[in-house]
Amino acid sequence: MAMKVKTRCFPIGFYYTTHVRVHNLLPSGYLSDICNMKRRVFETVLLFLLVSGAVWSQQQPQPQAGAGAAPAPATAGGVDSLPHGFSSIELGQTMAEVERNLKEDPNFDYRGSPDVSLLPQQDRKLIETAGNVFVERAFFQFYEDRLYIIILQLNGQRVDHYSMYRTLVRKYGDPNSLSPAESVWLSEAVRMSLERPLTVKYVDRQVFDQLRESGKMEQSVQELSRTKFLEQF
Repeated sequence: MAMKVKTRCFPIGFYYTTHVRVHNLLPSGYLSDICNMKRRVFETVLLFLLVSGAVWSQQQPQPQAGAGAAPAPATAGGVDSLPHGFSSIELGQTMAEVERNLKEDPNFDYRGSPDVSLLPQQDRKLIETAGNVFVERAFFQFYEDRLYIIILQLNGQRVDHYSMYRTLVRKYGDPNSLSPAESVWLSEAVRMSLERPLTVKYVDRQVFDQLRESGKMEQSVQELSRTKFLEQF
């Protein structure tokens, strides 16, 4: 006949049940040894879990100061920040000011009077000069002794169209208009464009609109160069 013996192994509240046959009693202390062994196993597992948790927490990257804050959005330049010219040459300068600045600017190889032309239209003058390194050729057009158009033909062996476009977008934002021929940025005062193959143009919008309304549109750079060439004969 079997009887059920209920034994408490240790004070954390676990109970174990052992079936013992009366005619085959277990050796003295056997149940106690089993309880001690299970307690040691339990303590070993618990210690392993505690140590593993501590190691795992130490291996996690610590947040840096301010890491929880959302990154500040990149700020792109707006159309109001468009430049009024290139380097020391700015729209609205007198012809004397532009000539003086051209002589001092290393981007240009200005020779003085040989680079100055009178255009057929009244009160219109043109400075056409060679450039250095990145600028291949430059045109400065005046109306009533004030610079209102700057045209820079860049050296395609030194700089490419894509690099120029990315630079302008980074500084002044996306263009107001985009086509295969040109990218145009506008402000109230300036029209800046990047034209293919590799030309940057600055235009005084007020003067340009005034001349357009009066029917005095400026000649293209190609026509100006053609006129100067023909005048040599």
